[in-house]
Amino acid sequence: MAQTHQDLVDQVAAQVTDRLGSEVGDLFANCFANTLSTTITAMPDGTAFMVTGDIPAMWLRDSTAQLTPYLHFVADDRALADTVAAVSRRQLAFVLVDPYANAFNRAPDGAGHTDDHTPMSPWVWERKYEIDSLCYPIQLAHALWSRTGRMDHLADFRAVASAAVDLWTLEQDHETASGYRFERPDPLLPSDTLVRDGAGPLTARTGLTWSAFRPSDDATTHGYNVPGNAFAVTELRHVAEIATVVLDDHDLAERATALAEEIDAAIHRHGTVLLPEHGEVLAYEVDGLGSALVMDDANVPSLLSLPMLGWCAVDDPLYLRTRAAVLSPANPYWYAGAAGSGIGSPHTPGRNVWPIALAVQGLTSTSADERAAVLAQLCATHAGTRLMHESFDVDDPAEFTRPWFSWANAMFCEFVLDVADLRTGARQPERSTR
Repeated sequence: MAQTHQDLVDQVAAQVTDRLGSEVGDLFANCFANTLSTTITAMPDGTAFMVTGDIPAMWLRDSTAQLTPYLHFVADDRALADTVAAVSRRQLAFVLVDPYANAFNRAPDGAGHTDDHTPMSPWVWERKYEIDSLCYPIQLAHALWSRTGRMDHLADFRAVASAAVDLWTLEQDHETASGYRFERPDPLLPSDTLVRDGAGPLTARTGLTWSAFRPSDDATTHGYNVPGNAFAVTELRHVAEIATVVLDDHDLAERATALAEEIDAAIHRHGTVLLPEHGEVLAYEVDGLGSALVMDDANVPSLLSLPMLGWCAVDDPLYLRTRAAVLSPANPYWYAGAAGSGIGSPHTPGRNVWPIALAVQGLTSTSADERAAVLAQLCATHAGTRLMHESFDVDDPAEFTRPWFSWANAMFCEFVLDVADLRTGARQPERSTR
């Protein structure tokens, strides 16, 4: 880790310790340093490759989420901003290699899932199409620009944004317009592949955009992932902002805005269900044919995370009803046990809670008591490793998955910064004259 980055870690950790005590401060310092010191490799072309942790590939989703807590400091730390810009440039270049891919190799060496039945580039580690894989690079590029005003990472942004708008529009009519197919021979889990000849779940056109997989990398059940669509709405609005202010591309801005409005209207029209104990809530997935899946997953975008992603306010009535449902037995992946309670995922063993979901619960809560309980649970369930894990058994935190998972460390840090009142907002950038 560069000395400048170490100085930042020490400075911020000292502030956290001063405000929240040494137990939280020490755990924060370890997690905050981990991503910067273990996951980022500078490349000769001025970009940076970022692994998720114990998998040697770069996920577009994870590499954005991993940088989230550092964005609060990029305006005052040029070296840190340079690192984020390098990751952003690498992300945007990867999207142009294949906008359907979710994870990429450090070099075009053909590593990864080479037996999958889907067109593969040697740059691609995995080609599971997920809406959020296009959302996250847009989010990171916008966040760096809005916080610093810099634009040197945006060279490929117009092409990437246009590709995302085109793909999301095409996938509104997956049944007749899309050629995307994916099959994994002999998958370890059924959710590792698509069925129906690799075309995925059958859907009817609704205005929502289709996704083959969830942000957990598990196949969708009904095709239209509601939180993924909500995330797309937010990022399409970010596209429109950059297109207008930086690129002077009013056609792109208009296309992005129109698609955002269409998807947003479709979420409200087709993405809700009525639960006896909770009223009208957002479904996790729908198919436009009458089927809906009531659940939430720990991976972001999730229903729980929607205010954090900018789709709604924390006090939005529809969100509050949805939040109450997903943090209850109405969600089959909500667990309660001796070590606490929280949301897990079908991607990990039953009764495993994810620290990512706990952090999101804290970040979207307006209750001081709930936030304090979440922080205490996170500090008590790292099993002495002083790092967050992918998931832990809610009855025995010593049983956990993925000892090195940078996204979980980052989300813990983001929540701690929020509790310590150390998160900063975006600046209002001046209109570009370029």
